Amino acid sequence: MNALLIRSSTPSDLPAITAIYADNVYTGTGTFELEAPDEDEMADRRDGVLGKGLPWLVAENQGKVLGYAYANHFRPRRAYRFCLEDSIYLHHDARGRGVGRVLLAELLTRCELLGARQMLAVIGDAANADSIALHAALGFAHTGRLKSAGWKFDRWLDVVLMQRTLGPGDAAPAAD
Repeated sequence: MNALLIRSSTPSDLPAITAIYADNVYTGTGTFELEAPDEDEMADRRDGVLGKGLPWLVAENQGKVLGYAYANHFRPRRAYRFCLEDSIYLHHDARGRGVGRVLLAELLTRCELLGARQMLAVIGDAANADSIALHAALGFAHTGRLKSAGWKFDRWLDVVLMQRTLGPGDAAPAAD
């Protein structure tokens, strides 16, 4: 693979982002969504993340978007403001090529620079070994499992929870 570029997403990336997510919705269990959102909905989701000052990144190679990742607040209540959840989706041709690792590593760096203290991974399907291994390789630890939390493709799916400290984590008070 030629040089991989990790950059902030732009509105022109939305067709590729929408297609990548749709493929993940209809063929995978990394998301529990059952119907893929259209491009307008994906634009609204992206705008919501960016409007909070959080990153939405894409991985690009030779002008083609191979994947994307973003962080959002784990919960909307103010006390959770230092705790983020990552989301990462790859084009099927980009899987197993190291794209996810580079993309997630950059997302973690940017979130740490923003002052986030914890990153959570809420991984759909306990059998999603690639996502679990990716997060573990980047320092996430298993923190829990939600048994039979979702029903997709005519079967019950567990959710794996993983967590990684960013910056000083809970070793120092947070500064507003």
